[in-house]
Amino acid sequence: MAKAFRYSAILLCVVIVLLFSGSEQLQSSQGETLLRIQRLLNYPSALSSWNSSIDFCNSEPNASVTVVCYEQIITQLHIIGNKGTPLLPRNFSIDSFVTTLVGLPNLKVLTLVSLGLWGPLPGKLARLSSLEILNVSSNFLYDAVPSELSSLTGLQSLVLEDNMFAGEVPNWIGSLPILSVLSLRKNMLNGSLPDALSDLEDLRVLALSHNYFKGEVPDLSSLANLQVLDLEDNAFGPQFPQLGNKLVSLVLSKNKFRDGLPAEVTSYYQLQRLDLSNNKFVGPFPQSLLSLPSLTYLNVADNKFTGMLFENQSCSAQLEFVDLSSNLMTGHLPNCLLQDSRKKALYAGNCLATGDQNQHPISICRNEALAVGILPERKTRKASKAIIAFGVIGGVVGGIALVGLIYLAVRKVKSRNAFKKPTTRLIAENASTGYPSKLLSDARYISQTMKLGALGLPAYRTFSLEEVEEATNNFDTSAFMGEGSQGQMYRGQLKDGSFVAIRCLKMKRSHSTQNFMQHIELISKLRHRHLVSALGHCFECYLDDSSVSRIFLVFEYVPNGTLRSWISGGHARQKLHWTNRIAAAIGVAKGIQFLHTGIVPGVYSNNLKITDVLLDQNLVAKISSYNLPLLAENKGMVGHGTSSGASKDHSLGTRINQDEKVDVYDFGLILLEILVGRSLTSRNEVDVLKDQLQASITSDDAARRSLVDPAVQRVCSEQSLKTLMEICARCLLKNPADRPSIEDILWNLQFAAQVQDPGRGDSQSSEGSPVTPDQRPPLHITIH
Repeated sequence: MAKAFRYSAILLCVVIVLLFSGSEQLQSSQGETLLRIQRLLNYPSALSSWNSSIDFCNSEPNASVTVVCYEQIITQLHIIGNKGTPLLPRNFSIDSFVTTLVGLPNLKVLTLVSLGLWGPLPGKLARLSSLEILNVSSNFLYDAVPSELSSLTGLQSLVLEDNMFAGEVPNWIGSLPILSVLSLRKNMLNGSLPDALSDLEDLRVLALSHNYFKGEVPDLSSLANLQVLDLEDNAFGPQFPQLGNKLVSLVLSKNKFRDGLPAEVTSYYQLQRLDLSNNKFVGPFPQSLLSLPSLTYLNVADNKFTGMLFENQSCSAQLEFVDLSSNLMTGHLPNCLLQDSRKKALYAGNCLATGDQNQHPISICRNEALAVGILPERKTRKASKAIIAFGVIGGVVGGIALVGLIYLAVRKVKSRNAFKKPTTRLIAENASTGYPSKLLSDARYISQTMKLGALGLPAYRTFSLEEVEEATNNFDTSAFMGEGSQGQMYRGQLKDGSFVAIRCLKMKRSHSTQNFMQHIELISKLRHRHLVSALGHCFECYLDDSSVSRIFLVFEYVPNGTLRSWISGGHARQKLHWTNRIAAAIGVAKGIQFLHTGIVPGVYSNNLKITDVLLDQNLVAKISSYNLPLLAENKGMVGHGTSSGASKDHSLGTRINQDEKVDVYDFGLILLEILVGRSLTSRNEVDVLKDQLQASITSDDAARRSLVDPAVQRVCSEQSLKTLMEICARCLLKNPADRPSIEDILWNLQFAAQVQDPGRGDSQSSEGSPVTPDQRPPLHITIH
């Protein structure tokens, strides 16, 4: 018996040791996973305290990082980086990162915010089958939301906002039975919303603002728990959505709603925030909105609400802000808004008798109300008076139409070279004020090179159509600079006196705003000292279907012509001396380096020519040709082989390297022309010069100088000339793999500048006299 007991005790000890060992192994495995996550995230400051000796399950949480465990198993992981964090380096793999995350299979809550994650979100994330809350906001994730997430039936909160997800909201969203929070703000989602949204009975928050949605909002009246609905800045409409009455916040601003408000809006007794601004709502303004018991914020500005307000109208005690501006209201502003200092009220642009904010004459509000089909306050008791009123208005409208026709005819004569304008509207997006956020591009990636290169440039912005027309004198023929395969180019002058170049691109009806925003935002982030940088853009769209009719791209104006014109163009001015030629070559190389590495993914195969290199007033070289497929149908395609899904292609690195070497070859051609000082117009001529160049490198100094432009052959030092020739010959090698990297090119060019004796070239001045605006040669900007 004692022996049996002893065996049982030994067995129990073994089991305990194995369990303890298993627990230690599990804990160790989890720790290794977290440390690998730290490495893959490029050691962010938020994780600076993580190391191999830390006890993650008992670590002190803070605002940036929290690890929560249950019985020594990690169930929650929260990592929050700094706002505006640039995207992770080029070698980051979102696929590897998610594969590592799956090593924490018991995660219920996963928060990865502002960490610079980029790439298509892998569907394997659904292997975290216990997930209840997923928040990957403020990153650079793109492509469609993966359908595999539909298997996460326990998901309660899905927050994907402030990324670059594209496509439509998938129908499978309705298969998440207990989803209560769905936030897709600030993405590139489009299309109409699926009816499946009405199946989410537990939904409390639906945030879809700042996307490209359109059409009617599905019937959401069955969502009894919906408290927050944010649809701002889309193209929803025209019908007011069908909703439940438990809303706390309702934001419909900047859409296309144009009908009257349903009566049930005044029964939203829990509503605290109501924003209907910047739509085309019509009909009488429901004054009872002011007295909703919970309302603190009310904004109905920039609509066509009518009706008479009364001084004795009551207001909610909770009301803090009211904006009634730019409507068609008459009467008096209620005293409850005027006399209570705690309530801020804006009401300009109506026809109110209250006179301390700009008001229109009462006749304007009445006439405009008739124009939109709404009768003003009753003053017409007899049908005959109504008929007379409509007759008068019809005459007025007819007169206006006649004047409009005359104006259009005059405008057509003035802009003889302009194409016929469709019935359009101007799209005024909230464009970037610095570097916008889209990753066709990965546009929020701002490298140190970009930060330094963008000095002196105004912030990228959206231009209004009026600004563009005024800058070009309504596209007058005197501003016309030329026309190519991608539209017409005009020279313009902004109100601040600065000159710009404006490219006008005419689009086909099939292209929507969303199709172009990725390309526009990629253009907007290409800002560097050695690039012709974009200053802004303007969209104009057809009224009937909101497809883009024209795009105006506004570039900086580069006044001193092309590099070729200063080397082999035969201008009366002096040619560039040797040191300036080296400086120009360095500028071009730095521009190429920025296109390749200053953004992720890089922009390759730019088809660079010496005529695409412009010189500014200080003779600084600027590249004006970028490989931006503005009209490409394939989303995410930048250059050759840099599609948004390229991270899945095992040969991506090879293709990028090949594309990089294409630009290196083109740079070699530019450098060859800088050396020989004459235009190279045929492949045969280039091949002959390549052979001569290769032979002269191994020959003596006299042989090398015999190939060089006579204007500089006596002032360049022997070592400087030989270095440029060697790097030029290597750039032109037939096998791309044998060509140098752009970094290697830069090093050699800078060496050539250092070994050049400054005193030997300074006697030759190439500064020339400043070029006045009227003498400036045409600007060449090429966008492929």
